[in-house]
Amino acid sequence: MGEPNSESETGGTSGAGAAAVPGGETEHTPDGDEPATDGGTVAGDDAASDYGDDRAGTDDEADRTRTGSEADRTKTDSEADGDAVGNGAAAGNGAAGEDAIDRLRRRIRRAIEVLRGSSIDVRPYRPGDGVFAEFEVPDGEELVDRYWVNAPYAYVVITYADEESEHYYYAVEPELDDFEAELLARTRVDIRDPLLYATDAEPTAEETLRDELRSLLEQYGVDVSMRTFHALLYYLARDFRGFDRIDPLMHDPHIEDISCDGYDLPIFVYHDEYTDIETNVAYAADDLDDFVIRLAQESGRHVSVGDPVVGTTLPDGSRVELALGEEVTPRGSAFTIRKYADEPFTPIDLIDYGTFSIEEMAYLWLCIENNKSLIFAGGTASGKTTSMNAVSMFIPPRAKVLTIEDTRELSLYHDNWLSSVTRERLHEGSDIDMYDLLRSALRHRPEFIIVGEVRGNEAVTLFQAMNTGHTTFSTMHADSIETVINRLENEPINVPRAMVQSLDLLCVQTLTRVEGERVRRSKTIGEIGEIDQRTGELDYSRAFRWNPGTDSFEGGDSNLLEEIQRDRGWSRTERKREMNRRERFLELLSELGTTDYRQFTALVNEYYADPERVMERLEAAREEASDDVRSTDGASPDLTEAGEAEVDGGGGVTGDRDGEDSGEGVTGDRGGKDGDENSETRADEGDRADGSR
Repeated sequence: MGEPNSESETGGTSGAGAAAVPGGETEHTPDGDEPATDGGTVAGDDAASDYGDDRAGTDDEADRTRTGSEADRTKTDSEADGDAVGNGAAAGNGAAGEDAIDRLRRRIRRAIEVLRGSSIDVRPYRPGDGVFAEFEVPDGEELVDRYWVNAPYAYVVITYADEESEHYYYAVEPELDDFEAELLARTRVDIRDPLLYATDAEPTAEETLRDELRSLLEQYGVDVSMRTFHALLYYLARDFRGFDRIDPLMHDPHIEDISCDGYDLPIFVYHDEYTDIETNVAYAADDLDDFVIRLAQESGRHVSVGDPVVGTTLPDGSRVELALGEEVTPRGSAFTIRKYADEPFTPIDLIDYGTFSIEEMAYLWLCIENNKSLIFAGGTASGKTTSMNAVSMFIPPRAKVLTIEDTRELSLYHDNWLSSVTRERLHEGSDIDMYDLLRSALRHRPEFIIVGEVRGNEAVTLFQAMNTGHTTFSTMHADSIETVINRLENEPINVPRAMVQSLDLLCVQTLTRVEGERVRRSKTIGEIGEIDQRTGELDYSRAFRWNPGTDSFEGGDSNLLEEIQRDRGWSRTERKREMNRRERFLELLSELGTTDYRQFTALVNEYYADPERVMERLEAAREEASDDVRSTDGASPDLTEAGEAEVDGGGGVTGDRDGEDSGEGVTGDRGGKDGDENSETRADEGDRADGSR
């Protein structure tokens, strides 16, 4: 989201008073003129609408190329044209009459083109093909941020209104004139059958869509510009294969949640930098109902007036909650989409974002390796599932892992992993709930059982699994250790207190603010003890706690570490040495920028096999990075780029994590609330306030 220079790559500058397309490479019309700035009109649209004007030759030359009845029809058209010229000259004094004549001529040319047919030479879009869209900042608002989300078609503009003290989010897509909009409506209908009956033997979906669009336009006899062709292609791909009007929002890597509250209401998003923000996207009643039904169908679920509420997972892995009609949501159909990162977060990500300290993460690693069960608790969007998924990367290689969820959220990079999801009743069958899956899971002989969330009677079976030696991870909605215990022991979960003590760890997370920014922090890590024989209460202690005043983590005594020390036959010195070595391992990976989950998992597996060898390699990589810093006069190297910290060998550190690049390497422009557009570049990963979702 960094801001490039205000001067475009082709040497021009953006129009005054308008937020031009990010990056500047599509700022100019094909002949190099300045872009139009009259309220956001697109340069070159006249050529697109008057698609017959650019063809070589005149009507008389076209007459000579035709024979028989076609020539007669052309002659009749020419006579009509001449009559119109005469009538226009007599009736319309000046420009009005000439405009009417020009429109009539264009209609005649279009009719001739349809009869003749056309041939379109399709090629990739080029910056010289024309500007797709320009955006003019509304009065009373100032440009704050802009960046690509689907270059070169769609970008985002974020503004700030001083009077309301609010940010606003604008999704900017290609503009269409009246003729292009009419053409899009027609192609959207005519292209359905060819796409529906396309076979797997045909080219990719993108190629099929492009070829069918070209074929239809040639059948229509339309000779469109490349800008018009690619604008139509964008909207067809967006509507048939994308997410309709919210497609730019789904492509935005900085959005965590998308919320639609009803008919004709603006959609709100949760932006990782600007938090809750209103967008310029809204749905009318019929369109919203259709879209909600479509989301359910694409997820393999059914939603109807009789069953209006559905929670499911979209094909891209996002979680969605749907409500159809006004039965349960009086303001109309609604949906909320919780987006997840394309790649799962690693423990290094959580350390870098300050969610956990290195010492806490090393502590959790040692506990997981030694089969300690844990629950992550916290409020909505506090990062419970993200943290559980991240620490699951510490599970020893080859250990059998079984996950149970009602909506698919977990993603493990583990060979011996069995994933299971609940199912609602199909026809005459019965529901398969988490309780059924958990009972079945125990027959698969898993070593680790991960349950997405406990909220009902499945918790009893989960704790029975703990008591029989299975290591289990799960999440709960609760804001403290005491609340977790109370929820477990009371309705509707009802786990006996004697069984609760089989739980080893409780990690409570919170979504809070530090210096005005929303962040996620591990508020406390507690260790569950035994039942106090005098009071009958369940004992627990805090191994770590977060100090909000200093935004730091404080450690305490750990009974679990002493228990692990006894079980492993270590001395106190050996236990401390192992903890220190794991802390150094995580510290090195953080310094080297090794946040790719595949690399991280490979290195953890190497550590289990030969910790001394992998530590030597990491120290060597760190020393090499230090030499690079000294050779550049103290300039800090970008260790997130490929190859900066590369080490040969399997699972070696490369520090290669792709930024969330929004197409063709184009970065957006960034300005302050005062409109200052100083050039600034930053990695997309660094834009996140904390990253845990």
